Order: sequence, then C-alpha cells, then structure tokens
Amino acid sequence: MKKFITRSILGIFYGAFLAVIATNIVYFSGTEMLDGGAFFKNSLGFIFCGCFFTVTPLYFENENLQLWQQTALHFITVTILYFVLSLGIGWIPFELKSILIFGAIFIAGYATFWTAFYLYYKNKVKKLNEDLQHI
Repeated sequence: MKKFITRSILGIFYGAFLAVIATNIVYFSGTEMLDGGAFFKNSLGFIFCGCFFTVTPLYFENENLQLWQQTALHFITVTILYFVLSLGIGWIPFELKSILIFGAIFIAGYATFWTAFYLYYKNKVKKLNEDLQHI
C-alpha cells in the first residue's frame, strides 16, 4: 500500500508538471489568453494520467503472475483508463474513425515501449548471469 500511495503522489506531481509544460507550449505559441475551464479540465487529465501511468506498473512487480498476465492486466487497465479519460475530456473526438486511429496509435506506442523495456531487462539479466558465472 505504501508503494501505491508513493507512486500515486509521484504520478500526480509528474502529471501536474506535464500540464504546466503543455500550458506553456500553448501560451508561448501565440495564444494571448487561456480558457480557465479548459486549463482546469486538461490539467486534471494530465494529473490522472500521470497517476495511473505510474501506479499500473505495479502489476509487473507481482511475482505471482506470469509476464503475459502482468502485461495483459497492465494493458487492459491502462487502455480503459486512458480512453475513458481522453474521450471524457475531449482529447479524442467521440467518433468511430478518431477512436480507431487513436487506438492504433496507442497500441503501437504500447507495443514499442513494452518491447523496449523487455529487451532492456532481458539484456540486464544476461549480463547478471554472465557476472554470476565468473564468480
């Protein structure tokens, strides 16, 4: 529970930081005035995304689950949370074509990040095993 709370707080801070960065990008791109309601809604969206994107990797720390189970649970959780949030806020227009396009982009991004982490940790395990053989 302590890890969950710690990661939640870190995710909230990370999401808030990204909201400030996004707001500054919009402001310095020539917008003279920001809509307060849109700022608040988008900031909450960034905060919630930061929170669940830092908490859901806890699935991968559960040693009772196999890798495919951890990945499936993580993917389902993140997909549902992200799409409900992004459709509710308006980041993705509520149209079938938009949902399918963003879904394909999301799956491609997820697969890329998952593969990168998998290869990174596979290489780390290989190096550790080589070091153990030299002892």
